[in-house]
Amino acid sequence: MGQSIISLSEFKAKAARLLSNMKAEEHTIILTQNGAANAVVQDYQSYQRASAALLLLKLMVQGEGDVAKGRETSQDRVFADLRAHLTEND
Repeated sequence: MGQSIISLSEFKAKAARLLSNMKAEEHTIILTQNGAANAVVQDYQSYQRASAALLLLKLMVQGEGDVAKGRETSQDRVFADLRAHLTEND
């Protein structure tokens, strides 16, 4: 996935074309204002994939922390509790 760095004024002038190209090429655009990076524009699917990847990493780190602190439950116990809960609700 490539990226471009362009000014906000250039983006405003060419927005429709840039957005079309961005989606077709999985391209990210970094917008600058007064010479400094100010915003990132990316297509929605790329954003969704990145968000899902970050969430997965966050959950992995939380899980490792739980294991390190001894907060864990065996798989057998989890499934037994689920079966008991489902049986109660039938």
